[in-house]
Amino acid sequence: MAKIVVGYCDKVDVDLAKRIATQWQFDYIGDVAAIKQRDDIDFLLQVEQQVLSLKKLDEPKLGGIVVDFVEGASAHRRKFGGGRGQDIAKAVGLKHGFSPTVLDATAGLGRDAFVLASLGCQVTLHERVPAVAALLENGLERGLLHHETTPIVEHMQLKHGSSIDNMADCGNHDVVYLDPMYPHREKSAAVKKEMRVFQTLVGEDLDADQLFAPAYDLATYRVVVKRPNYADYIAGKKPSMSIKMKKNRFDVYVKQAIPKG
Repeated sequence: MAKIVVGYCDKVDVDLAKRIATQWQFDYIGDVAAIKQRDDIDFLLQVEQQVLSLKKLDEPKLGGIVVDFVEGASAHRRKFGGGRGQDIAKAVGLKHGFSPTVLDATAGLGRDAFVLASLGCQVTLHERVPAVAALLENGLERGLLHHETTPIVEHMQLKHGSSIDNMADCGNHDVVYLDPMYPHREKSAAVKKEMRVFQTLVGEDLDADQLFAPAYDLATYRVVVKRPNYADYIAGKKPSMSIKMKKNRFDVYVKQAIPKG
């Protein structure tokens, strides 16, 4: 198992770093300068100016992974992504007069959940990897402090735990959304960085097929599965329809029709 520690860059971040270490049960090392004396640490959760980042210490050129709903790609997609005309909106059945409640059972870095929340959905995010859940929580906390993202993040609720084990305890949702990790052929630096870090943290996502049955039982209207275009159907189940994009597709499993607005 990968060894993960929490540290800070500046004393203003001491309290937050200690809280994160305690909450997520990671070792706390204090000042990140201390890791220079250690060779038994795989990952650093670093707090700098209240921003939490995850760094793979044996590959420093990868940089840190941060959940940021205020700036960067999330901000661009929020402003220019196409609103309710986006493929993900069509996949979950979002239409005038109907904004589904969504369980994102494989939340990851929360990008798709944030898009759905920005379109008016109430989204519950499930993430089982503690380090990733810690990044998500930090991103949500910072998002609540910015006037443009506050009303969006208020539609997002994070729950830590395995969706396979705990999905039945989530209560019914209109839609269950799945985006399990799948071996990517993508060669962009960003995807390579995140996939390499996640695969080291999690290993191969070999139990992804086990998500489908509890997701289908829980969903009121449909299950939506995001897959690379070259990937097999989850659990070998053929969808009711697929929405294809350039590199990925949404496989939609319909249980009953979305209500008319």
